[in-house]
Amino acid sequence: MTIDTSFDQDAQKLTISIRGRFDFSAHKDFRESYEQTQNPANSYSIDMSDANYIDSSALGMLLLLRDHAGGDHADVEIVNCNADVKKILTISNFDQLFTIH
Repeated sequence: MTIDTSFDQDAQKLTISIRGRFDFSAHKDFRESYEQTQNPANSYSIDMSDANYIDSSALGMLLLLRDHAGGDHADVEIVNCNADVKKILTISNFDQLFTIH
């Protein structure tokens, strides 16, 4: 599992890219990816194009990010999900809390 970040200064958007398994072992790195950023972000994009697995602890981490980003007013999108990851997000009703592409 690897987590990379990039920040778009113009859009004030933080992109967090997940590679491999998105599970409890990613907790510390995922949290640091948005809490330790030097620039305040107005929106967040979670790029799951290289994520091949997601579990319930990862769902919890996404909820923590949403709270950090402003709760109900947060602008957080989850993009490039494979079919298995998208199915888990949909079954968990995360499509009600996040924009999923």
